[in-house]
Amino acid sequence: MVSPSTAAAFTVAGASAALLMVVRRTLPGWPRWLRSRAARMVLGVVALLALAVGANECAGKPVVFLRWSFLRFVFALNHMGATWQVGDGREKALADYVCAHARPGDVDDAIRVIDDFCYHKKYLINIGDEKGQLLDDAVAAARPQRLLEVGTYCGYSALRIARAMPPDARLHSIEFNAANARIAQRIWDHAGVGERIVVVVGTLGDDDKTIKALREEHRFSPGCLDFLFLDHEKSEYLPDLHRILQHRWLHPGSVVVADNVGYPGAPEYRNFMQQHEGHDWLTRTHRSHAEYQKLIPDTVLESTYLGQTTQPPHVD
Repeated sequence: MVSPSTAAAFTVAGASAALLMVVRRTLPGWPRWLRSRAARMVLGVVALLALAVGANECAGKPVVFLRWSFLRFVFALNHMGATWQVGDGREKALADYVCAHARPGDVDDAIRVIDDFCYHKKYLINIGDEKGQLLDDAVAAARPQRLLEVGTYCGYSALRIARAMPPDARLHSIEFNAANARIAQRIWDHAGVGERIVVVVGTLGDDDKTIKALREEHRFSPGCLDFLFLDHEKSEYLPDLHRILQHRWLHPGSVVVADNVGYPGAPEYRNFMQQHEGHDWLTRTHRSHAEYQKLIPDTVLESTYLGQTTQPPHVD
């Protein structure tokens, strides 16, 4: 029996081929401006793209760039930048999928189900399985007690951190979008790690509101942070690191891991680490790939703080 998704993919492929045939046969009767060379090229490219996407769906979605969910994500980049949601409900759908398919109280199974969702259902921008292993290794090596993540999204990386950190450790995760925070909390609770992770809605650059909450409500103090993971707005990596250094939350030996330094890129942050290499920081560069594919290269930086950085200038 053919599954509904496969049947739909065959339908899309057939419709795309039919569209290309219609374009070729009926073009002479179209208005002159639609019969221009440029218009023919655009129509042909659209039809061929639709055909390629349909064929990719039939093949089980092996090429991430030829998936409907990836194309929908690309066209929603402005919405994503403003809200940290694609806008088609896929983030909530992820939580529904995890609760329906992952064994309750099993963090390993929750991670497996999220990866399955991202490979075969809807593309998401969490750190993914390949770079996630780099994060796992960094946490396991550091054996941190107090950790901070900036950029929760749907909670995937926090699951991996919670699995790798010591049983008595505590992770705080900062998320800009309150809806994402609720989605992440639902997933963590289902996976059985919700009591070990605290989500804080806000940003480190929101006029000191979130920093004040971390300091007063969650008892952040000088030298309290053993591990920091950065995976949010790339242009905020360096300003947020400066804010954390201002409050002296890091100590000699604290580890800072930054995702997406290669793609889409965090050049100011990379340059900062290069300039301070061997004096204030020791950095390992991990070559990898962007989420859930093997074509776009990416870089993860793992930096150990040496505790010698002078006080950075005030950052608003």
